[in-house]
Amino acid sequence: MSIASLSDQLDEGETTAVEIAEKTYRAIVEGETYNAFISVADRDDLFERAESIDEHLQNGDEVGPLAGVPIAVKDNICTDTMRTTAGSKMLEDFESPYEATAVKRLREAGALIVGKTNLDEFAMGSSSETSHFGPVRNPHDPERSPGGSSGGSAAAVASDQCVAALGSDTGGSVRQPASHCGVVGLKPTYGRVSRHGLIAYASSLDQIGPMADTVEDAARMLEAIAGQDPEDATSADESVPRLHRAVDESIEGMTLGLPEEYFGDDTGLDDEVARCVRAAIDELEAAGAEVVDVSLPHTEHAVAAYYLIATAEASSNLAR
Repeated sequence: MSIASLSDQLDEGETTAVEIAEKTYRAIVEGETYNAFISVADRDDLFERAESIDEHLQNGDEVGPLAGVPIAVKDNICTDTMRTTAGSKMLEDFESPYEATAVKRLREAGALIVGKTNLDEFAMGSSSETSHFGPVRNPHDPERSPGGSSGGSAAAVASDQCVAALGSDTGGSVRQPASHCGVVGLKPTYGRVSRHGLIAYASSLDQIGPMADTVEDAARMLEAIAGQDPEDATSADESVPRLHRAVDESIEGMTLGLPEEYFGDDTGLDDEVARCVRAAIDELEAAGAEVVDVSLPHTEHAVAAYYLIATAEASSNLAR
């Protein structure tokens, strides 16, 4: 169920936040085989929050745009109600004394934080197999990887154990598991979302990003967590538009650049992936976008540069 449809059902009295919380708990238990969660929210605390939302709705009070929406959080993002392990035995029992800004903003928007999701240890991996808490399984095929490092968040969304989730992305850790699990994942522009409360991997590359079933839901999530934060000096002082409204807008006149370095014969691009990407490009062109060929000549150096920057910053951050 999308965020919009769930919100409509709450507004119209067709369901309650307590019922949503109950169904979510049941879904998490039924989906244990995927090992998507490291920790699940305390039942009493979650139901108390849900009851408060229902009370506000019954009184006709204003509630947040994510009121009653069950959202999971990658376990390298600090919460003050559950432990934050980063998938590591070293932090197996660590309880953060403060909460990440992105999580605070989700709570302020009325979201129900239902649990902390599994990941590659310290978010350093791309298969979600290196966690101290065991590998995450892909809901489409439990014998396959869900991708990583935000594999738990992707699997939780794909298996309907939550409506949406937070992941973190340094070199693909939101986008790649989203693709593996068939959900939407977005790495925001650097500075758009506060990194306060994110266990650092590579500080100049890290971003907290949304994972959801639809583009509109990802946009609603980004609206909630974006914006300047005094706790993060690199957060951008930019207004946050109503991003989800753009989903229904025309793309007539938009320009889509196709880097030739990504589509050549020697790129290693899988034929099936290429067909899917080409089909998407054709749809965008049919909808009014102008498609142009561009060149990104430094592409061949990107991976080498990433591994120099990311590992150097990770060494410095983890040394703390």
